[in-house]
Amino acid sequence: MSQENTEKEIIPEEQSREEVETNAGQADDAVAENGQDSKMSRKEAKAMKKEKTEKLEKEIEDLKASLAKEKDDYIRLMAEFDNFRRRTSQEKLELVNVASEDTIKGLLPVLDDCERAMDVLSKSADSDAAKEGTELIFNKLMGYLKTKGLAVIEARDKTFDTDMHEAVAQFPVNEDEKKGKVYDVVQTGYTLNGKVIRFAKVVVGI
Repeated sequence: MSQENTEKEIIPEEQSREEVETNAGQADDAVAENGQDSKMSRKEAKAMKKEKTEKLEKEIEDLKASLAKEKDDYIRLMAEFDNFRRRTSQEKLELVNVASEDTIKGLLPVLDDCERAMDVLSKSADSDAAKEGTELIFNKLMGYLKTKGLAVIEARDKTFDTDMHEAVAQFPVNEDEKKGKVYDVVQTGYTLNGKVIRFAKVVVGI
């Protein structure tokens, strides 16, 4: 092989190495650029993820606050409604009781008249039929009113009690045990469901 041919063969080899080195350098630069781009992308992705997380957390906190407010409003509304229902029920009950009390108070004079009639008939010589009829009317009326809560205030021979009795007169007594006690009942007193609707008018021994 001649020297000229040898040189011709060497030249392409040197050129080929240069091209390879150039291409390799360009490839390294590309890889470096890609690596840098990839690194920047990871940072951006991480920042975006953090931003989304913070946004979601804020939305959750807002929802929790809104839910707590609505729950508090609901509880307050239910409490107000319950108070309104109780107050309305109490007012209705009081209205019924007042109406019932007024009606029964209006019937007390009838009971007084029946008691007077029975007292008069017991001392007269009239027929037993009149006595029995008056007692029957009184007992039926009294029995009905008792079912509504009416009760007679026991007064005779009881210790005078200002919560139940109204003294209209005093009467001197010789027995010490009768002093300060009810000697006689002028007008019967009544309670309705434990409440005094008319004091017993009494004579007190002194």
